[in-house]
Amino acid sequence: MMTVAAVLFASGCKQDVGTPEDNAVVEETDDKEENRAQDRLFGFLCPDMGNPFYAVLKDSVASALAEQGDRILIRDAKWDAEEQTAQLQEMIEQDVEAVFLCPVDQEALTPALEALDEAGIPVVGLDMRVAQTDLMDAYVGSDNYNAGQVCGEDLMANRPEGGGVVIVECPELVPVNERITGFEETIADGGFEIVKRIDTKRDNSAAEGEIMDLLGDGTAVDAVMCGDDSMAVDVLQALAEAGKSDILVYSVGGSPAIKSALADPTSPMTGVGAQSPINMGKAAVQTATAMLEGGVYETETYVETFFINRDNVDMYGTDGWQ
Repeated sequence: MMTVAAVLFASGCKQDVGTPEDNAVVEETDDKEENRAQDRLFGFLCPDMGNPFYAVLKDSVASALAEQGDRILIRDAKWDAEEQTAQLQEMIEQDVEAVFLCPVDQEALTPALEALDEAGIPVVGLDMRVAQTDLMDAYVGSDNYNAGQVCGEDLMANRPEGGGVVIVECPELVPVNERITGFEETIADGGFEIVKRIDTKRDNSAAEGEIMDLLGDGTAVDAVMCGDDSMAVDVLQALAEAGKSDILVYSVGGSPAIKSALADPTSPMTGVGAQSPINMGKAAVQTATAMLEGGVYETETYVETFFINRDNVDMYGTDGWQ
């Protein structure tokens, strides 16, 4: 598995990671081209297509499927577990070959996943597991703990004397919890104090107001750790409005917006534990294809995460994901 992850990482670390080819959008279609080698239909379900991470992950899966002559049926649950349950049932009705699932909820989807299992439709989980892991035939995700860890290591190097830290998180999301855990365990003995925990409850705009209130009451803040890039965008906005450029901001993701902030020498954005939705999508398609064709595949694949800061952001580019 580590070999697979290393290969995926190597393919992601290149200058043209943000090219249109890597971020190709393939729309759902029922048209059949004469030169299709397979023409199988796969389902892709995610919590929020408005989130750039999920949008690029979808594009990567769609592009990899198209390359092998297969089609994709895309559904966006908009963070509604009941909606995603209905969408999973639709996958059975559409007789898809396999499902790529980024779950909205760990528990609520169990009946729908049992129905998929009974129908003989395999499920490849993406980004987050469900509670009953046996209902997912394979899982492809990021090394979230490491993504938080590398941010903690950089904070330790930048602030060896310690200081006050704000955590911006969403405890109901397991991947975010893993990132924050990696960060906190890394800085545990570094003289840092968590002065505030902000639970966004999936409404990242809440972080901006709470950061403004915290700065207004005189709390000493040396760094902010964000569970994902969308949280960091609002934190950066709050710091800009407050005229604070000396607070170190960390995040997990690696979106164009955050890498652009890293490239700006005036921005407090300091580093990001970078994910690769492009390589996650490719790995998921490889896994599903091997599963259907009787090939060898890993039941768990962790695509490597790595640190991007102002020193190496040019290597990855600011116009797309890695």
